[in-house]
Amino acid sequence: MDPINKSIVQSALNGFLNRDVYLHLETTNGAYAVHRKESNMTVGAYIRNGRICFGRGIITGDGPYRVGLKIELGWVYAEGLTDFETDQEGRLLLAGHDQDGRLAVALELSLSPFEL
Repeated sequence: MDPINKSIVQSALNGFLNRDVYLHLETTNGAYAVHRKESNMTVGAYIRNGRICFGRGIITGDGPYRVGLKIELGWVYAEGLTDFETDQEGRLLLAGHDQDGRLAVALELSLSPFEL
């Protein structure tokens, strides 16, 4: 993955507008972040192959970044994103890594389902 380039990510988001896409969204301070001692509470969220259609997608911030996807009745967003890549299958893969390179958040979009 490379550090986020806002213009490249925005262009990739625009390529998914008004299409049925598959979403992978994951946040955690749990298994990937057991090193954290600030809290005894483990939290996380995970969805894989949620099918959505969004009419607006935007990346904001100066780093770490936030991506918001406007769906019919609300928003999907991920905050704390630092890295991205687009692959040969046309997927957009976004991740937020901490200063030690550990994953904290992932948002991925694809026109076909992700492998399980």
